[in-house]
Amino acid sequence: MSEQRVLLVDDEEELRRSTAQALELFGLTVQTFSTADHVLELTGFSFDGVVVSDIRMPGTDGMTLLHRIRELDPEIPVILVTGHGDVQLAVKAMREGAYDFLEKPFTPQHLAGIIRRGMDRRGLVLENRRLRAVAGKRDDLEARLPGRTQVMVDLRYRIRAIGASDADTLIIGETGAGKEVVARALHDISSRANRPFIAINCAALPENLIESELFGHEAGAFPGALRPRYGKFEHGRGGTILLDEIGSMPVDLQAKFLRVLQERVITRLGSNETVPLDVRFIATSKVDLEAEVAAGRFRADLFYRLNVATIHVPSLAQRRPDIPLLFLQLLREAAARYGREDADVPPELISSIAQRDWPGNVRELRNAADRFVLGLDSAPGEPGGPSRPDAGRLADKVAAFERNIIAGAIAAHGGALRPVYESLGISRKTLYEKMQKYGLDKKLLGPEQMLQEDRDS
Repeated sequence: MSEQRVLLVDDEEELRRSTAQALELFGLTVQTFSTADHVLELTGFSFDGVVVSDIRMPGTDGMTLLHRIRELDPEIPVILVTGHGDVQLAVKAMREGAYDFLEKPFTPQHLAGIIRRGMDRRGLVLENRRLRAVAGKRDDLEARLPGRTQVMVDLRYRIRAIGASDADTLIIGETGAGKEVVARALHDISSRANRPFIAINCAALPENLIESELFGHEAGAFPGALRPRYGKFEHGRGGTILLDEIGSMPVDLQAKFLRVLQERVITRLGSNETVPLDVRFIATSKVDLEAEVAAGRFRADLFYRLNVATIHVPSLAQRRPDIPLLFLQLLREAAARYGREDADVPPELISSIAQRDWPGNVRELRNAADRFVLGLDSAPGEPGGPSRPDAGRLADKVAAFERNIIAGAIAAHGGALRPVYESLGISRKTLYEKMQKYGLDKKLLGPEQMLQEDRDS
């Protein structure tokens, strides 16, 4: 297991330095940040430590940082600190997933105690995940990229194989299919997991500053360059750099990037000295780069250099049987994120979701789940208020969850029951009993499937 670290974020330099020194006297390893911008580069499923952040900061504040970390891994302990006696804010932070909340002034001993408890908890989480993976149970990768279809099984297998190789990788997939999730997974299972993960959106870089942003510059390299500055490539040394939508990279810059790939060195603007670069590059594209090469918009030599290891991320249309169970998982995540009770989803809705087209893929499905949990849609894509009962006793919640799972599986398999009871690991008799119990015996089957099931009986 890697060394446990404290990532300390505070925009007040004196307080940040004194807190870090005090925590180090308690034997803790502390890394400090003046803003939250680079903290996300060091956190992920493999992060072994605790984040301590001031809640009131310019730019990305503590609450926003909490939400973004929880999107990466909801079980990373985040301790929020504020100098304002705001009880309501403390309650809101705890409800939205903060591990603990401290009000300034606090004693270093008190903070160190909370951090150690958070580290103990984080250590148990990571150990439990490791044991589950060794035992062949659902692991981190399956939790992040769920699905029982063969294309998803193959995707997870390929990620595990390529992730350990440290090879530069090209990820191809439609918008919203999860390309960045795959890139994060490759980083987290590699030997670089505890180093930075730098995501660069090639389509969003300003053309007049793109070289400076990537390669850095020396003082005086251009008007306004008053001091030397590391570029994103250099900032990611030892880690992984994601070039999102690399097809949007200007052609003249592609030649310079090809040299970086081949020689693993960079030259800052205004300098003649080369800087060694130890990074892994991962590139994503939603367009066919071979077609871009044929059209003259993408360099062939860069394409072939990137195309050593390629991962294709399937769209939801290519794994339609996964949609119902994926939607139910996204509902649970949304309910936890917004502090809502788990919703009872009508089987008719699950069936409708399985049959719908989702051009925005997982991103669109997640937005639909969020809207449903917030009561903005009675059904994804259809305006209206929620039409579901309030959650009650635990037994009712368990029954509703089981009913939704069975309904989703039936819808996913088009009403054929054999693959349903086989995939759920129950007997045919048990499936029929539960369908009768939950009123599912005739609601999700078409006439042909019902006739076939009657024949099988």
